[in-house]
Amino acid sequence: MTKTLALLAALAVAVAVGVGSAGAITDGQPDGTGHPYVGLMVAQDSHGNPLWRCSGTLLSPTVYLTAGHCTEPPAAHAEIWFASHIDTDPHYMSLGSGGTGCANVLVTGYPCHGDAGGTPHPHPNYDPNRFFVRDLGVVALSDSHPSSNGLYGLLPDENQLDALKTQRGQQDVTFTAVGYGLQASFPTAAAWKNQADKTRMVAYPHLLQINTPGFTGDFSILLSNNHATGGTCFGDSGGPNFIGDSRVLAGVTSYGLNGTCGGTGGVYRLDRSWNLDWLSNVYGID
Repeated sequence: MTKTLALLAALAVAVAVGVGSAGAITDGQPDGTGHPYVGLMVAQDSHGNPLWRCSGTLLSPTVYLTAGHCTEPPAAHAEIWFASHIDTDPHYMSLGSGGTGCANVLVTGYPCHGDAGGTPHPHPNYDPNRFFVRDLGVVALSDSHPSSNGLYGLLPDENQLDALKTQRGQQDVTFTAVGYGLQASFPTAAAWKNQADKTRMVAYPHLLQINTPGFTGDFSILLSNNHATGGTCFGDSGGPNFIGDSRVLAGVTSYGLNGTCGGTGGVYRLDRSWNLDWLSNVYGID
């Protein structure tokens, strides 16, 4: 199981500016203005070269929440966009294609310069070899960036999701998954860069598993991913999964169990003390 999850996490992270193929919210619909506090981030190395992209949520004007594997080294900086649809700057040429990447002074937008920027920080107990156990990260924004509608994602109460384990008909517990990413897969990095729609999408998956010994453990949940409910896929890493139609985050999109994103989507849950205490003590988010 560990090797499978690690491989799929690598694919999730590989939704970079010129790396691999991936997916997005599956069987969902454009979010429009529904969640303007959910944004698309591009991680950059210490030289400003784009590495990968993920989704995430503003918890305050200075704190953007995402997955741990979206913030791990060599990520040293992140640029973030909050538009519902984001176009690649036509002046951008990747280093691999002989261009100058973000060193090109003509580039003013994606993937180099966003609406906000800051420093990525994975959870202090994040382990890249077992990423799914503490798959949480923050981008501390350099400057205040208020949400356009004045609303932000909210944290759950401690152990709030445990109550779902005792409910009958868990398939009736619905979440709202939001994220950016590819709407199709392409065979080459160049095709990905030129054709990918970076659109904020939304779907409504159902709860499948929670508190399963030896699998979800006490750190994750499994949600549905099918034509009826939609779900998440590679490229949505770090994006929020809200409880019902609220702004309360059950968790962030973390992992998949197969290369087609079919059947299930893994979500790292936020309602544990080791997450809430870190966000409160370090970033003042309660």
